[in-house]
Amino acid sequence: MTDPTPRAEKLSRELDSAFRNRADLYRLLLDELTAEMGAEKAEAVMIRTIEKRGREVAAAAFTDFGPNDAPAIGEAFLAVSPDDGRMYPTHVERGPDRIAFKVKRCPLKDAWIEAGVGDEKLATLCRIAGAFDRGLFEATGVRFANVTWTPGHGSGCCHIALTNRDAT
Repeated sequence: MTDPTPRAEKLSRELDSAFRNRADLYRLLLDELTAEMGAEKAEAVMIRTIEKRGREVAAAAFTDFGPNDAPAIGEAFLAVSPDDGRMYPTHVERGPDRIAFKVKRCPLKDAWIEAGVGDEKLATLCRIAGAFDRGLFEATGVRFANVTWTPGHGSGCCHIALTNRDAT
């Protein structure tokens, strides 16, 4: 039998490359839209679009969950994290009515840094990318909080918290 390890390693690299390609598309779209309509409108258009995509994914991924299923929604999210969670390693805090993630690494942010994006634009791109999470999780009805990367935030990425709608 053939060892599946080389294939798995190749697929892992290809997946990382696909996410970096997504990052490059966000960066280039932001540049083009900013040139056409200004920075504020460009960011707003991208956020609306990416949040909408998050809601579309939620409609397919979280149909069995409701507004008081925050821990279960979080666990389902972690269960499908790309490359068994290696792409977006997280520190997870669990509670009876909440779950929170501190993302330690993001291939999108890595690609933007490698492209030479400065801190202000990096923070903007992180806000834009975070709109997907907002669309994804708010569509379930749970309470959603997200702090995306900003200068001084440290080396990690976003911090996401999901809480049951009826939690006190």
